[in-house]
Amino acid sequence: MIYLENHDELDQAKNFAMEEYALRFLPEDETYFMFYRMNPSVIVGKNQNMYEEINHSYIEQNQVDVLRRLSGGGAVYNDLGNISFSIITKDDGNSFQNFEKFTMPVIKALETLGVEATLSGRNDIEIGGKKISGNAQFITKGRLYSHGTLLFDVNLDNVQKALHVDPEKYLSKGVKSVRSRVTNIREHLKEDMDILGFKQVLLNSIFATKDIPTYSFTKEDLEGIKKIEKERYRNPAWTYGRSPKGLVTKKKRFDAGTVQFHLETKKGFITEIKIFGDFFGMYDISELEEKLTGIFYTREALRNVLTPDEVARYFGRIPRDELLDFLL
Repeated sequence: MIYLENHDELDQAKNFAMEEYALRFLPEDETYFMFYRMNPSVIVGKNQNMYEEINHSYIEQNQVDVLRRLSGGGAVYNDLGNISFSIITKDDGNSFQNFEKFTMPVIKALETLGVEATLSGRNDIEIGGKKISGNAQFITKGRLYSHGTLLFDVNLDNVQKALHVDPEKYLSKGVKSVRSRVTNIREHLKEDMDILGFKQVLLNSIFATKDIPTYSFTKEDLEGIKKIEKERYRNPAWTYGRSPKGLVTKKKRFDAGTVQFHLETKKGFITEIKIFGDFFGMYDISELEEKLTGIFYTREALRNVLTPDEVARYFGRIPRDELLDFLL
C-alpha cells in the first residue's frame, strides 16, 4: 500500500479530485491510502436530494462549502476537526459493501491509542454506542474506493445546524438528535494530542512502519486533477443538478402579506415558476417569474436575482433574507 501525499489540502473539491484521479489513472496494481481534512463543508451522497439535506440559510451565513461525492450514503458535516481516510484499490469481486475490510485497519489503529471502537450497523464506526465515523464506497471499471470520516474534534453543534436530518432515523435508534448520537475521538484518548499528531499515529499504525511509502502527484497528475476538479466538483450541474425533477410548493405569511411559490425544477434548474399572494408590489410579478426561470435553484443564484431592490419592487416590505430563508 502507498500513501498519497496531499500536503494537508483543505479545499475538499481538490481532495475529491485527487481521490478520483487516483482511482481512475494511477497504476491499477497498487493500493493507495489517503487522508484529507477540509474547511467547514457539507458533503452529500451521490443519490441524495440536495434541497432536502442541508440547511441552506446556515450554509450561506457561515460560508460552509457544499459538495456532492461520487459514493452513496448520507449527508455529513465536516470541519477542520474531522480527518477522512480513503483506501483505493482493485475490485476483487468481494469488497464492495464489505466495510469491515476497509475500516478494520483504522479500528486497530485506534486501539493503539487506547480507544475501543467497533463497526456498527451497515457502515458506522462507534465508541460506546456513539458514532465517530460514517463510511461509503464507489466502484467503477474494476476499481473502487472506500472512504470514511473520523470525528476527532469536530464542532458537533454545527452538525445539526448544517443538516436537515430525517427524524425517523433517530426515532428508530431511540435517540433524540444528531448531537446525542455522535462523539469526538479526542474525548476518548488516554493522552491528548492534536489532529495532525493523531493522523501521524494512525499512519504509523496502518503502515506498521515510520518509513511510509509515499506517492507525490506529478505535474501531469496535477493537471488531470485540476480537470476533474473543474468538470465535476466545482460544477453546479454536478452538485445540484442530480436533485430530482419535481414540483416545489412554498407558502408563508409575512407581516407584509402572504407569498406562495409554485415552481418546477429539472436537473437543478427552475423550469417554470408562478408566484401568488396578497403582498403589495409596485411591479408586475410576471417580470420576476421570467427572471427566475432558467436559474439554478440554489440560494446563491436566487440571491443574485432577488436583490433588496428587486424584493422591494415586487413584494413590498418583505425582508429579503426572510424571503430567501423561506425559499430554501
